[in-house]
Amino acid sequence: MSRRIWKELLSWFWIALVFVLVEGSVAQARMIPSGSMENTLLVGDHLIVSLAGYDAGVPFTNIHVPLWREPHRQQILVIRSVEPSSPDLIKRVIGVPGDHIKIVRGRVFLNGKPLEEPYSVHRLGAAGTDAENFPPAPSNYSMGGLATPEWSRELPRHIVNGELVVPSGEYFMMGDNRDNSNDSRFWGFLPRADVVGTPVLIYMSIDAPEDALDSGNLADRLRAYLDAAFHPSKVRWDRLLHTF
Repeated sequence: MSRRIWKELLSWFWIALVFVLVEGSVAQARMIPSGSMENTLLVGDHLIVSLAGYDAGVPFTNIHVPLWREPHRQQILVIRSVEPSSPDLIKRVIGVPGDHIKIVRGRVFLNGKPLEEPYSVHRLGAAGTDAENFPPAPSNYSMGGLATPEWSRELPRHIVNGELVVPSGEYFMMGDNRDNSNDSRFWGFLPRADVVGTPVLIYMSIDAPEDALDSGNLADRLRAYLDAAFHPSKVRWDRLLHTF
């Protein structure tokens, strides 16, 4: 094999290595498949997510190392799902370690004061779900059967004077679409190690059905993208390059 070919192969190897490092340690592309963060993030929004300072992935492994940045209140984060085989989630930080949280008829109280949340959506009304008042009464720690069994058992340990107290090294997360979000109310606190990163940019947004993008079927997703390619009106042009 000639020296020129070896140089070309070596050059491509380094390009591929840099790509892997960037993809695993600096930024990732993600797509919003569900409506749990509406209207902040819509089904079909495609994001660039920054991992810088939050999470470092070790190339060619599933190992992730938490870095120096700490999440702050009301920040949007990409997080690892509580179910190992499920895709990552995207939620908003409501409580950080030491915070006292209470929800009364859908209104969040943080450390005794109402939390200003212009981003929150309540489509079912104040009495729409079992989570509109939180923490729940002792007779409803299962949240009407929606909470995980583990969280139902652990929840009472973190309630003080009717408020939920966020423990050290963990966070309380909620979706902006409060009546359609599987979040900390139902599965508990987020460990710091499960923070992946934070969105920085919407690089593409298509108007597509949730069941097409969230079905897990590659053919359904491909049809949604082809539909947007042949019908430019399906692209939400006003959302492109929106930053966070």
